[in-house]
Amino acid sequence: MCMTCGCSDTANPRVTNLQTGHTGETIHMHSDHSHSHDAGHQHHKHEHDDHRHEHGTTVPIEQAILAKNDRLAERNRGWFLGRNILALNLVSSPGSGKTTLLERTIQDLKHDINISVIEGDQETLFDAERIRKTGCPVVQINTGAGCHLEADMLARGLESLQPPSNSLVLIENVGNLVCPALFDLGEHAKVVILSVTEGEDKPLKYPHMFQHATIMILNKIDLLPHLTFNVAQCLEFAHMVNPGLQVFQVSATTGEGLQNWYDWVISQIRPSNRQVVR
Repeated sequence: MCMTCGCSDTANPRVTNLQTGHTGETIHMHSDHSHSHDAGHQHHKHEHDDHRHEHGTTVPIEQAILAKNDRLAERNRGWFLGRNILALNLVSSPGSGKTTLLERTIQDLKHDINISVIEGDQETLFDAERIRKTGCPVVQINTGAGCHLEADMLARGLESLQPPSNSLVLIENVGNLVCPALFDLGEHAKVVILSVTEGEDKPLKYPHMFQHATIMILNKIDLLPHLTFNVAQCLEFAHMVNPGLQVFQVSATTGEGLQNWYDWVISQIRPSNRQVVR
């Protein structure tokens, strides 16, 4: 098991390009790390033995995993910067309406900017197929037993997707409010989506995710008349965790509040991106 997040080292992520139907070669979680991970695991066990008898200090293997991921994330960041691509990492619990928000965003902005999508799920092509029907190029990354995307997976997905310069890449991470907070992908910003069906206390229960996010989208506000969800308390909790968090209250179904989200996205795009797509 991965000591960083609990996902299985035997997971075999794969990349599927929905335009070509091609499924890429298997990519391994914490790639190029398997030998050092195994060796480190034995070393870690030995350190624990030392700790029991001599109160020694253990060296957590997860630091090496995250450091490697961060190096690859910086490479991705440079790749995006060099091509003037805005990359946004969308994270949430399952069922928050992430894919519906993606679909609506693509439909409403696709005539103003080139958009490509990378979909992350443990299994199935369901969400990627939904995105493909919008006419947007999409690549699916299935992580198997893995609970998050990693910088190396994103790089391989981008290699298959080949998004054009001066464009927007939307990354839908695996539904999970824990592990994706730990793994930088090289994105411009993390966007955390919270639906009003989930409870006001999510920012306090999963503080790391909300601390690492730039934007919080409070989704499904059209359901508020039917729920006991306290919006003011939710926002208070979110800003307790991250005072600088910018919040948009939206309904991806009705379109309410979405213009504020779109205005923010456009504001993050450098002037050379702002071209009409014909």
